[in-house]
Amino acid sequence: MTKAGKILLVGIGPGAHEHMTERARQAIAEADVVIGYSTYIKLVQDLLDGKEVIKKGMTEELDRSIEAYEHAKQGKIVAMVSSGDIGVYGMAGPTYELLLDSGWTPDDPIQVEVVPGSTALSSCASLVGAPLTHDFCSISLSDLLTPWPVIANRLESAARGDFVVALYNPKSGRRTQHIVEAQNILLRHRSPDTPVAIVKSGYRARQNIQLVRLAEMADCDIGMLTTVLVGNSSTFVRAGLMVTPRGYANKYDAMTGETRAGEQAGRSLSMGLEGWKSGVRQYLRDTPKATLPQAAHYFAQPLAEILDAVSLATPDDAAGVFQAQRAVPDSHERLLASLPGWGKLRAVVRSEAGAVAELLINAADLQAKNGWLSIVNTAFHLHIDWRQARQIWFVSRSDQAYGLHVLDSQGEALFNLWLVADETGFDTTALQRYHDDRAQFSTTPLQASHHDQ
Repeated sequence: MTKAGKILLVGIGPGAHEHMTERARQAIAEADVVIGYSTYIKLVQDLLDGKEVIKKGMTEELDRSIEAYEHAKQGKIVAMVSSGDIGVYGMAGPTYELLLDSGWTPDDPIQVEVVPGSTALSSCASLVGAPLTHDFCSISLSDLLTPWPVIANRLESAARGDFVVALYNPKSGRRTQHIVEAQNILLRHRSPDTPVAIVKSGYRARQNIQLVRLAEMADCDIGMLTTVLVGNSSTFVRAGLMVTPRGYANKYDAMTGETRAGEQAGRSLSMGLEGWKSGVRQYLRDTPKATLPQAAHYFAQPLAEILDAVSLATPDDAAGVFQAQRAVPDSHERLLASLPGWGKLRAVVRSEAGAVAELLINAADLQAKNGWLSIVNTAFHLHIDWRQARQIWFVSRSDQAYGLHVLDSQGEALFNLWLVADETGFDTTALQRYHDDRAQFSTTPLQASHHDQ
C-alpha cells in the first residue's frame, strides 16, 4: 500500500541561508522531491544533494502545482520552494486552488503545510531602516493576471489613505510603463519629495539600494528583482535611513517622554475614535469662515462624518455657527413631498473635480419620476438620481443659511438645497415650513450619531 504523500510549501526568505527559518531548512531536508522556479532552486542548490529536483520557468506556476500533487499522490514528500514568503504573491495560493478544485480537503491523507518565510517587503525594509513601522500595504504592478484598472484603483486608494506602499513586480523587459503610471497616481496625493527606497536583489550577490524622491522613482534602475518602498506623508530619510514614525510624537515629548497636553498615557489620542469629532467642532469654532465641505477636506473624511460631528454639538462644545440634524431614513419621501412649500431655493451641485453649479429654482417645480428628481425649463435642466440619496441632513449656519444636504452611499454630497433670502430676509412662510419639517422629520442629535451609509 502506497504511503500518503505530503506537500511542503516552503518560503525560503530573501535567499541567504542565514535568513531562512529552521523549519524551512528541515522541510527541504525531509523532502524526496524539490520543485521550484529555476532561480529559487539555485538559492538552495547546496541543500539538494540526493533529491529529485524539478525546475520550472517563470510562467509555469500551475505546472509546479500539478507536479507537486502528482508526486504527493505517489507517496512522496514534496517541497515546493519560493523566495520570500510562499503565501505572499507565491505558490501557496495556486497550489491550494488546484488541490481544492481536484477534490482534495484538509482531511485528505495527503498533508499540506505552509512554511512561512521573510517576504520581500520586510527583507528590503530591514536594509534601509524602518519604513514599515506604521500602516502599509503591498501592491503588485504585474498585469499578467490582474486588470490594470484594478491595480490603478488599489494604488489610488493606498495613496489617498496615506499608506506606506510596497510595490512588487514593478517593471520587466516588456512592462516598462507600469512604474511610471504608478508614480503618476501616487503623485496625485503625495509630495514629490516623499522618500522612496528601491531595493534590488536584497540579501543576494547583486544587492543594490537606492534612496530617492518620489519624483525620481520611475527614472531609477528597476526590474523584476526589485521591491519599491514608497513612504507616507510622515516618512523621512536621515543619515541614510528611511523611517516612518510610529506616532509617539503625537502623544509624548520626544526628549522628556512627558505626555503632551490633552493626552493620556495608555489611552486613545484626543483625536482618536471617540475624540476626533470634538476636534471637528473645535476646527469649526476656530475657523468661522470654513464651510462644511472645507472641513471634510481638512479632515479627509466624508461629509457625512462632519455633519455627524456637528449634530453632536452641545452648548459647551459648539460647532461654530453650524447646526445639523439628520432626517430619519424612512422620512425621505415625505420630506420630498413637503418641499414645494419651501418656496424659492438655491440648488447646489458639485462635481468630483470641484466644479460647482448653483441654480435658483422654485421648489414647486421639482418633479419626482422614475427615481429621478428633476426640473426642466427654458433656462436649464436639472436631473438628480434620487435613488442615490442615502442621507438627508437639515443644516443651518447661524441665522444666515437654512437648507438640506443630500448625501450618497459614500457619505458625500449628492446635492444641496438652500432657502433663498432677499433684501428683507427669508420668506417667513418658507422658513416656518423648514423649521416644521425639521422638527417633524429629523432625529435627535444623539440618534443622528449612529448613521448608516
